[in-house]
Amino acid sequence: MATGPIVTLTINPALDKSSNVSRIVPDNKLRCDTPNFEAGGGGINVAKAVHRLGGNPIAIFTIGGPTGQRLHKLVKAEGVETMVIETKQWTRENFHVLETSTGFQYRFGMPGTEMMPTEVRSILETLEELDPKPSYIIASGSLPPGVPVDFYGQIAKIANQQGARFIADTSGDALRYATESGIYLLKPNIDELSELVGVEKLELDEVDDAARALIIRGQCEIVVVSMGAMGAMLVTEDQVEHIPAPPVEPKSTVGAGDSMLAGIIWTLSQGKSVREAVRMGVACGTAATMNSGSELFKMQDVNRLLDWLNRYGKRYSAS
Repeated sequence: MATGPIVTLTINPALDKSSNVSRIVPDNKLRCDTPNFEAGGGGINVAKAVHRLGGNPIAIFTIGGPTGQRLHKLVKAEGVETMVIETKQWTRENFHVLETSTGFQYRFGMPGTEMMPTEVRSILETLEELDPKPSYIIASGSLPPGVPVDFYGQIAKIANQQGARFIADTSGDALRYATESGIYLLKPNIDELSELVGVEKLELDEVDDAARALIIRGQCEIVVVSMGAMGAMLVTEDQVEHIPAPPVEPKSTVGAGDSMLAGIIWTLSQGKSVREAVRMGVACGTAATMNSGSELFKMQDVNRLLDWLNRYGKRYSAS
C-alpha cells in the first residue's frame, strides 16, 4: 500500500462555463439559462475523482487572473488539497452549450495562454520540493504555448528521482517524450497507441502486441488501452486481459477517461492488483458516462457496476 500522496498536475486548466439554450440559430440572439461554472482540466478531474473515492490527493495547477481565482475556489470547494502556481496570463475559459430541443452538446475549447519560462521552472521546482514525497504523480492534459515539448519527460525524471510512479495522460509529441523517459502506466486509446508504435492503424487483434512492444522497449510498465464502450485492454509484461464495459445508457463521455484513471491509481495505491485496479477504473469511467455534462461518477453507480464486473465480467473477457 502506497504511503506518499497521489499528486496530480494540470498546467493547462480551464474554467468551464456551461449553459442551456432551446435552439441554436445562426445570427439570432440566443437566450441562455443561468451559466454553471466548473473547474476543468484532466489532472483536476482526476484529483476530484480520487477524493470522491476516499483519497486525499494534492492537485497542483496553474492559475491566472480572475478566472484562475474562481477555478481555484471551485477546486477547494470540492475538498481537494491544492498547490497553485500563479501565471501572468489569465486562465482560459471554455464554453459548453446544450441545445435542449435536440440534446446536442456544443463544446467550445479555447487555446491555452502562453506561459513564461520562469513559470515553467516554478512548476518543476514545486514538484522537486514536494514533502512528503509522492507515491504517484499524474500529469494530464495538453501543453500550453511556451512550455517545452519534452516537459512531461522532465517530470518523468523528477518522479524517478523521488521514487514516485509517473503517469502521463496526454497525446502527440508530449506523450512521446514522456515515454522516452520511461513512465509507469499509459492509458492511450487505440489511435494514440497506433501513433506511439508508429503505425497508421491498429486492428483490435493487434492492440495487445502493440502495447507489449512499448513495455519491451522500457517505455512503460503497464498499458491500459481505453476502448470506450468496449471497455479496456490491460497489458503487462506477462498478462493480457480485456475488461468489458458494463452495459449502461450513456449521457456524456466528458470526464470518463479521467474517472477511469482515478479509479486505477486509487486502487493501486491501496495495494490491490493491477487487474483489480483496471476493473475499478472501468467501473468509474462507465459510471461517469451515466451523468450529463461534465459531472463525474456517483459512488453508488461505481459500486453497482463493479459488482457487475466481478459477477459477469469474466464471461466477456479473454485472457
